[in-house]
Amino acid sequence: MAEPHRHHRYTYASYVALEKYSDTKHEFLDGQIYAMAGGSRDHAALAMTIGRELLNAMQGRDCTVQSSDFRIYMEAVNVAAFPDVSVICGPMQLYEPGPEETALNPMILVEVTSDSSEAYDYDAKRGYYQTIPTLREYIVVSHRERRVTIYVRGEHDAWVSHVATRGGRFAVPSLQTEIAVDDIYGNLDIP
Repeated sequence: MAEPHRHHRYTYASYVALEKYSDTKHEFLDGQIYAMAGGSRDHAALAMTIGRELLNAMQGRDCTVQSSDFRIYMEAVNVAAFPDVSVICGPMQLYEPGPEETALNPMILVEVTSDSSEAYDYDAKRGYYQTIPTLREYIVVSHRERRVTIYVRGEHDAWVSHVATRGGRFAVPSLQTEIAVDDIYGNLDIP
């Protein structure tokens, strides 16, 4: 994660106003604004293919899949982020004071790691995302190897993680589907 944008504490409303005119996307972490690093070609391909797999699994459901241009706000921790893929089922709940593209109720969030975000995606960001009451699954797709980690919310808000690697599959319980790891990585040169 990059250094905070200036050493100033911002309100969420100020962040949204600044973001509206920025050429770069930023994440908001409880008063601090961080520039997001640009993604690689493989990063974009991985986000697109897992988004496609989730979209295929949603056929006939009242769900939408969103790309990394779509912001999610986590009220409990005052954090806003742009996940690589978001799935929202049912009516979208929007953060009223912010722009329409800020939602509160994702069911599935996906991050594709990068050199600069890998530790953050697995640790702090996972903690932020898990504060979202509607979130059922958080999926982390590795950029280093054919490895997908899925965190699933179980009974009493307990989270269980599963790892799938080359040749394996992972379940997405909220969509009642399984996805093959190799379908996500396709012909990318990732071991």
